[in-house]
Amino acid sequence: MSTQKKSYTSGHFELQIDGKPTTAYLKSLDGGFQKHALIDEKIGPENKAIKHASVWEVDPFSFEFGLSGANQVLTWIKKSWSKDPTRYDGQITHANFNMEPTFIHEFSGALITETTFPTLDGGSKDAAYIKVKCQPYATAISPGGGGKLKGQIGAKQKMWLCSGFRLNIDGIDEMKYTNKVESFTIKQGVKKMYTGKFRQPEIVPTKIEFPNISGTISLEYAKGLLEWYKKYVQTGQDDPSAQKTGSLEFLSPNKKETIFRINLFEVGLLHTAVLQSTANADQIKRVKFDMYVGRMELDTGSGME
Repeated sequence: MSTQKKSYTSGHFELQIDGKPTTAYLKSLDGGFQKHALIDEKIGPENKAIKHASVWEVDPFSFEFGLSGANQVLTWIKKSWSKDPTRYDGQITHANFNMEPTFIHEFSGALITETTFPTLDGGSKDAAYIKVKCQPYATAISPGGGGKLKGQIGAKQKMWLCSGFRLNIDGIDEMKYTNKVESFTIKQGVKKMYTGKFRQPEIVPTKIEFPNISGTISLEYAKGLLEWYKKYVQTGQDDPSAQKTGSLEFLSPNKKETIFRINLFEVGLLHTAVLQSTANADQIKRVKFDMYVGRMELDTGSGME
């Protein structure tokens, strides 16, 4: 009597950080496996060579997550934007649709290298997910054990939609009517350093890069933005004293509660333009803006507790 094995299928995932399971809904994940560097070494006077493995490193891994139960992940992101980013150990457990673990992927000494926020659009009905890319020092794999995942994965993911946001710029109250903010990524540089007899590299953080913020707003509400454009861009008042502060708030579906926010510092205006319009077309005339940001801070407040 033969036993036919059934292939594993994608199902559910559970993220643990420093031994503490989170209930963050993971939409997707990728990477995090080790690889060797290959040496092709020539030997003797003849055309012969020996191939063998040399040093090794770990590919970065990435995952997309929803906000429900994600306070630990947001805290990790918050620390990663500081001058002294924090390394974490953890694991991702893969499970089938019956919530039974099938595969365990552990990581240690991981630094967040990229945090990508989705395009925010006031007319969207899509659920929003944040994508995080991490560089671990080492990883390990093992088959899944018994039991079932305990977390209530994805039960409240609808608490954050791509339409739930509000942009604030100090001194320009109308910016809260911004209808769209393009996707943006905060990047933490890392350098891999091989030392002594160790075959795997140390992961050393370097500089952090905060992106520009681009979006659109109805011309009807763009008076303050255009006045800032005249002063900051046209007349050249671009010294640090002319920069502004602000925040990007992420709101609950009813748009009455702030789930968390990104505080924006040293904000300057790069470009502003009225978007192309067509005669006799029933469309809202919008203004596009591009702002640079010197520094960002993640403020989880009490909305995620």
